[in-house]
Order: sequence, then C-alpha cells, then structure tokens
Amino acid sequence: MNRNEFLRCSALTVAGGMILPLMGCTSTSTGPGLQVDDPGLRQNWAGNYTYRAENLYEPATVEEVQQLVNRLGKQKALGSRHCFNNIADSPLNQISTRKLNRFLKLDAESGTATVQAGARYGDFAENLHQQGFALHNLASLPHITVAGACATATHGSGVTNGNLATSVRSLNLVKSDGELVTIDRNHPDFPAVVVGLGAFGVVTQLTLEVQPTFEVRQDVFVDLPLASATDHFDAIMSAGYSVSLFTDWQDKKVSEVWVKRRMDQHPEDLGDDFYGATAATENMHPIASLSNEAVSDQMGRPGPWYDRLPHFRMGFTPSAGRELQAEYFVPRDRAVEAILAVEAMREEIHPPLFITEIRTIAADEFWASPCYGRDSVAIHFTLKQEEAAVMALLPRIEAALAPFGVRPHWGKLFTIDAATLRQRYPRLEEFVALARTYDPGAKFRNAYLDERLFT
Repeated sequence: MNRNEFLRCSALTVAGGMILPLMGCTSTSTGPGLQVDDPGLRQNWAGNYTYRAENLYEPATVEEVQQLVNRLGKQKALGSRHCFNNIADSPLNQISTRKLNRFLKLDAESGTATVQAGARYGDFAENLHQQGFALHNLASLPHITVAGACATATHGSGVTNGNLATSVRSLNLVKSDGELVTIDRNHPDFPAVVVGLGAFGVVTQLTLEVQPTFEVRQDVFVDLPLASATDHFDAIMSAGYSVSLFTDWQDKKVSEVWVKRRMDQHPEDLGDDFYGATAATENMHPIASLSNEAVSDQMGRPGPWYDRLPHFRMGFTPSAGRELQAEYFVPRDRAVEAILAVEAMREEIHPPLFITEIRTIAADEFWASPCYGRDSVAIHFTLKQEEAAVMALLPRIEAALAPFGVRPHWGKLFTIDAATLRQRYPRLEEFVALARTYDPGAKFRNAYLDERLFT
C-alpha cells in the first residue's frame, strides 16, 4: 500500500465512524508476514504524534516475535496506538501486536481467561460474558489492547477497583535475546514487569482473573454544585461500583456525574436529585455538546458489564476524536484539596479544555503504577489539539498539584522530569535497575524511557 492509498483508506475509515484507521487497511508484507513494505504515515489514534521508527513488523505468531526480537536492534512493541506521547516509538523498529489478537482460552475452574497481547477488550468481552464471566473493570474505551493498557496502568473507576493490570495473573514475555518467559504472581519480578512501560521486552500473552458475569445500570446526573462535590466527595464517589465526575471547571459546578452500579448488589433508585444534581433525561456524552450516539447506554437501563462499564461503545469514535490528553493521580485522602487547586486555575484551563474527568482507583503494588501504595484519584484532562497552549499549561497544573505528590499517567502528556518522578515513585530506581538486567543491550530503550527513567 502506498502513502496516498493509506491516507485515502484512513480518511474513509474515520468518516465511517471507526476508531483505528490503520486496522481498516491491509498492508502488504514480505517473507512470513513480518515486515510491512510501506508502513506509510503511522500516527497514534488522535493524530497528534507521528511515529519515527523506520520499520514496522507485524508478526502473526509468538515464534515470529521471538525471531524478530532476537534479530533486531532498537525496537518497541506497538499496540492500539492510544498513547499521546512517544512511549511506543523507536528510532529503528516497531513490532505491532495487531495480528496477535486472539482470545485463547477460558479456565472456569481457576477463574482465568488467557488472551494474546494485541487483543482489544471490546473484541472478546462479549464472548467472555456469554460464557458466564466478566473482568472486574474496564477503561472508558473498550478499543485498547490488554497488553498496552496493563503496561501503562490504565484504569476505570471505583473506590475498590484497582487498575486493569490488577487482574493479571501471569504474562508471557519475549526478552531481548528472544527467550520466552512466563512471569506470574509468585515471581519476584511480577510487580515490576506487569506495569512495565515496554522496558522489559515484548509481551505476547496475558492470563487475567475473571469473575461471574454481572449486569450494570448507569445513571447520569447533571449540574452538581461544586460545593456539594467537595463536601460529599467520598459519599458521591462511593455511590456506585464505578463513578465519574465530568467538569469544564466553569460556573462552580460539575457538569455530569456518571454512576454505574452492579445489579447483583440490588441498587436502589437514586431519584431525580443527587446531592443537588438532577437526573439526565437522555443519554449524555461527557462533552454535552457532542452527539450521544457513541456512548454506552444510560437512563438506568441494565446491561452487561462490557456494555456499561466503558463510557464508549465499540465501533464508534470515542470522546472528541482529535484531542490531547493528560492525567494526574493524587492520594484519595487529599482529593478535595487537589480538585480545589485545579479549580482555582479555571480561567487558565478553560480555553484549551474539552472536559475533565475525575475518577477513583484503589491502591496496588506495581512499582511503576501511579497508584502504587496509595488509593488514588485521577484528574484527567481532554484538551484541544492546540499543542503550544497545552504544553504551556501542563507545567502549571503539575505545579499546582505538586504538594500532593502528583504522579502522571505514563501514556499521556506530562512534563514532570525524571528526578521528580523518582521521588514520587518509591520503587522507580529498582524498576530501572531490574529493566537493565532484562535488557542489557538496551534494545527496548527509546527516547521516552531515556528521558523519564534512565537518566
């Protein structure tokens, strides 16, 4: 496929409402389906970052991954391209997991499901449900790959719900010499490798913990007074299995509150008044001015977990499409202080902002996780693609949140330097030291890791 054909196909795919432009286009390859002849213009899904790697490979088997990793020099795994920075880029080679996308098996006795690294949650969740099982949580998008989500500690919401990586029982990893190893919860390196930022090798397979399937109802309320949100923060965020607050920081209010509750916990009707917010009368997009076509169903109508826990449905372009994103994690017991610190910047934040989402995530023990060792609240910014304005704003937000030991989402935009990150993540130096033993030749190192971790 030449560059013009690629661009034409991408444009048609976006116009058709799909999310992954490259996946709608078939590239030719040489040999055993490994190297794409003309990778064309390769960008992340939002189009704000163009990958610089010279070569793109699309292995279809684990053996092909092992051969590539062993043979190539500098390299990086590439998933569904949902990161907003250069974490998945390489100066030379990218190894796509696009063809490693199968649901491999369900083990009902052990309560686990095994998938290949490139499987997207939305591709297998319905099948899992039909067999009577569910994952504990999902992110706002079902379009992301399991390996990529876990490697960056991507999350949903819920005061008792850990990030998506907390469901991992084990993973298969191709190390820099091509050796395939299994790392499970009994392995001493497990807390480092699962949220591994691509520093340890190429993940090919993950086994996830599952539970009996369940249904969820989703209720949305609008115009929550900011004073109510801060006065009753813990009660509001505990009102459902998963709760999200959306705000543009204007008019001293939270624009929308999304409350997702499990039907097996026999939820009562929340009525029309929720701490001063009123019940929505139709399905709402987080950005109220946008069409509700893409969002998961609301209005208290029960549905399977996979169709309610995400904010957006498979097959539709999520959120605003062309955007930038940043996200910052603070301790949950200081969340109200942090929210008010950001709200004080509302006049600075509003011009480049689409919407902010506020969610809760339970503590975990992954060394590079933003929720390592502390229950957390994530303050997420969906921003316009005005790069100069955004990159000037982020350091000011980071400074406002610095007193709370703020940690960034690894897959989104941030400017916090390596020395500060080492202070904020207690096990980060151990993480780096262990990564060096897995990858002594620095094959998996790139500009992102060098600047943020290895300096």
